[in-house]
Amino acid sequence: MKRTSKFLKLLPVLVVFTIMLHSCGPTHQDTSKEVEKEVPATPEKPEYYQLRPEVEKAYGYSHAVKIGNTIKISGAVSMDDQGNPTAIGDIEQQMKNCYADLAKILQHFGCTFDDVVKEDIFTTDMAQMLEKSAYRAEVYKNGFPTGSWLEVKGLALPEFMVEIELEVHKSE
Repeated sequence: MKRTSKFLKLLPVLVVFTIMLHSCGPTHQDTSKEVEKEVPATPEKPEYYQLRPEVEKAYGYSHAVKIGNTIKISGAVSMDDQGNPTAIGDIEQQMKNCYADLAKILQHFGCTFDDVVKEDIFTTDMAQMLEKSAYRAEVYKNGFPTGSWLEVKGLALPEFMVEIELEVHKSE
């Protein structure tokens, strides 16, 4: 009787232990083996574009790079073809000059401002930028892209007050 009593007390412990051991193993064994087809990725070659080749070479950058349907456009500033600042002290005109350069780059790739998905603006004077930002409604007629506006201590040259960079998705 004692032996049976001990066994009955031990039985729930054995059942719990067995269940725990069984639950640690795989719950489902898939005996079918699926063959995954490996699709070779075709690397896309970047297409580089320089708006002002001599200036960009001197500073070490390309104004835009297109890979697939994505185009990244470096920050545009208000400068002439020799890299000299223009519209010094006039943030609104500098902004307009930036958008004029950006329009040329977009046009090169067969895009418009409607294709812009992200716009980041860097300015040395956020208060003035906010005052003059209504001009952007003339650029983005069908809705504004996502992006950030940041006030910075300085840009590449002290005369620059605004720099605008874009990311574009070109529909095929």
